[in-house]
Amino acid sequence: MTTYEDFAGREILPLWEGPDPVNVPMIRHWAEAMGDRNPIYRDDAAARATGRPGIVAPASMMQAWTMRGYAATVEGPDAGAAAGARELDALLEKDGYTSVVATDSEFEFHRELVAGDRVSVREVVESISPEKSTALGAGRFVTTVRTYTDQDGEVVAVQRWRLLRFRPKAARAPRPRPAVNRDNAFWFEAAREHRLVIQRCAGCGTLRHPPGPCCPHCGSFEWDAAEASGRGQVYSFVVNHHPRHPAFEYPLIVAVVELGEGTRLVTNLVGVEPGEVEIGMPVVLDWLDADPDLSLPVFRPQSGIAA
Repeated sequence: MTTYEDFAGREILPLWEGPDPVNVPMIRHWAEAMGDRNPIYRDDAAARATGRPGIVAPASMMQAWTMRGYAATVEGPDAGAAAGARELDALLEKDGYTSVVATDSEFEFHRELVAGDRVSVREVVESISPEKSTALGAGRFVTTVRTYTDQDGEVVAVQRWRLLRFRPKAARAPRPRPAVNRDNAFWFEAAREHRLVIQRCAGCGTLRHPPGPCCPHCGSFEWDAAEASGRGQVYSFVVNHHPRHPAFEYPLIVAVVELGEGTRLVTNLVGVEPGEVEIGMPVVLDWLDADPDLSLPVFRPQSGIAA
């Protein structure tokens, strides 16, 4: 089984030649984008006046000459990747280090590049640190050494490149807000007080949920609210796996619970594994305090029915 220690000294990118030779148009675009007005990057005579053979490329462009380019990148994240790099990525991802941030880059330049140079790069793992605790999450620092050579195989630069591959800290997203209106505001206000209420027609006494402005039985617009006992049974349920929302824990059991009073509501089941849920299973009320302004009723198995 391959370990992180096994990667020390291992080549993860065999010698790769950049797609384009060093050229003046790319140097000009780079200098303009960076706001670098040094004439040795723009004017052949100015460069020769300093003893150079002509226009030279900014040292900071070294890595740019070996980049694969946009078209190759959109083929996919693994397109063109060396086997060693793919194996290292797979190991890091298996251990949950799915996020990445560059921490530093150290360059040692041996000579300036001139138009016509063909730059190649080879990358070797120098070290992979033990797991470290960082502000971003637990992770490992992966340090590699990239050696840049010209068309004659002479070294033109060496880069020590360090990445932090980390396991992002779990950050619970806020729970999606319910659509509160004049018809149901009383229900959510009672829920914030940990009271489960049911709308009741003042004309015929029929209980109804979800709340509405008019009784479907007698047509009365008059109503009050009755407090539920908090006991019921599972009428129906599904186990949601996808799509995932960061505000919820998965697998997510979404159930229709029939209350002892006869009305039903859509809710979540907690304190039970999906495989333990059964239609007709007795459940009791609990509360989920999503945030200071939102409390929602959830249900758990009645004591003695499930853990």
